[in-house]
Amino acid sequence: MHTGKGQVLELILADGWRYVRVSCPQNLIPAPGQYLLASDGSDSPVPLPLFYTDSAPQGFMAAAPATAAWTPGMMLHLRGPLGRAFSLPLAARRVGLVAFDDSPARLRGLIEPALKQGAAVVLVSGSAPANLPNDVEVQPLSVLKDILEWADYAAFDIARENLQLLRERLGKWNRLAGGMGAQVLIRTAIPCGGIAECGVCAVMLKSEWKLACKDGPVFDWQDI
Repeated sequence: MHTGKGQVLELILADGWRYVRVSCPQNLIPAPGQYLLASDGSDSPVPLPLFYTDSAPQGFMAAAPATAAWTPGMMLHLRGPLGRAFSLPLAARRVGLVAFDDSPARLRGLIEPALKQGAAVVLVSGSAPANLPNDVEVQPLSVLKDILEWADYAAFDIARENLQLLRERLGKWNRLAGGMGAQVLIRTAIPCGGIAECGVCAVMLKSEWKLACKDGPVFDWQDI
């Protein structure tokens, strides 16, 4: 974990979502699934989490709830990378990326490494993002179970409050997925970034509580 300065280079509205291009030192760039905490020096005591979505000159493209107060040129105080990242298996050849209830932006960072290792990639989402590689197939959430039967690795993005809904929707597959690698990025407030262990981000797994800020935000499906 590192601290340093960054800068807002560009704000982009695409697919109905706000992205921010951030310049920062290389050692602060998070892996897919990890996050940075960014403070802009304002009076707000709560830093914003920045998730990697794509590479960019001098830094990276972030999927973030970027406040309207951010402007190009604004300096940021950064801490990270924080949390557990996705672990794409080297042997994966059929990769399913599932944006269950929000933008697929936080999953986009897995596309390039999956394609580089020769995997077929299907994005399951309620929206079709622009500027995806031609090799990426986009499917609606209605075919989720079919894609999961096809995939040998799946990565989910879901809000904490919808986790039980996902368990119920998958039904029988939920108990039979042991042979497939699957991980879940659980979105929740992560204000302290693991420093205070404040419990705001607590997630109930099968048998115990875990903190998304440091034990996650990416968890193995078998633990969920």
